[in-house]
Amino acid sequence: MTSGEPVRPPRLRPGDRVAVVAPSGPLVPERLDRGLDVLRGWDLDPVAAPHARDTHATLGYLAASDEERARDLQEAWCDPSVKAVFAARGGYGAQRMVDLLDWDALRAAAPKPLVGFSDVTVLHEAFAVRAGVSTLHGPAVAGEVFLKDDAFAPETVRTLAPPSARPLVPGRARGVTLGGCLAMLATELGTPQARRGAAGGLLLLEDVGESPYRVDRALTQLLRTGWLDGVAGIVLGSWARCGPYERVREVLVDRLGGLGVPVAEEFGFGHGDSALTMPLGVPAELDAMAGTLTFEALATR
Repeated sequence: MTSGEPVRPPRLRPGDRVAVVAPSGPLVPERLDRGLDVLRGWDLDPVAAPHARDTHATLGYLAASDEERARDLQEAWCDPSVKAVFAARGGYGAQRMVDLLDWDALRAAAPKPLVGFSDVTVLHEAFAVRAGVSTLHGPAVAGEVFLKDDAFAPETVRTLAPPSARPLVPGRARGVTLGGCLAMLATELGTPQARRGAAGGLLLLEDVGESPYRVDRALTQLLRTGWLDGVAGIVLGSWARCGPYERVREVLVDRLGGLGVPVAEEFGFGHGDSALTMPLGVPAELDAMAGTLTFEALATR
């Protein structure tokens, strides 16, 4: 376990070699090819991991075996010629492979940006807790949002002020950003990669395909375990395919409104049609009334 503020990785530069891995579900090869072209358009030199295009021999919801997916991620992270690691997609599977990673080797390697969202929340938490590295909650390379939206600009953005953002609970708060997919945070409780709580942090939450009662269940799990005790503030992203937003919002108000901390909603990150890239492990200030999240440092150094 590590303590203190996470280390920010170096920023990417033109010509940098970056790896694309598939730590969770299988992907559509054509989408991966298009995503690699997008990365080339950013003047990067992308390479797909050896098993990025594979599908598990019997469990078709996984990309390759657990050992192969873990090896692809570990080799990409520990390769000094690779300057960033991008997830090809989410889905399911990171929980099955994260315990196979050699954290001594990962900590010894130079930090680099890790980009992904959804199921990759498991890896964001693991790299924060086990390696002390800040990461980027952003669209996956083989996902539709990545292919149609230039959502990756963490090296330059200091203040996020999406026009849709509004206060669920007004107020201002400061803390280090953490979080991601609600269901994964709740499911990870009690594992070696899970932090003990969100105390002092600015928690980012979003999800997809979870009906209101399932959103309620996950939030209630975080509340009952005390994981939300002392959280400084909460920033809510998209709730795509979770039912009518007014029903989801009722749950969010019921479960989060009594914490006594600022909460901003509809902040535009997650599984929506247009997703922001959100730095995790970076000190920031939330102004829920103004709908702004201001980072005190850039996502990379």
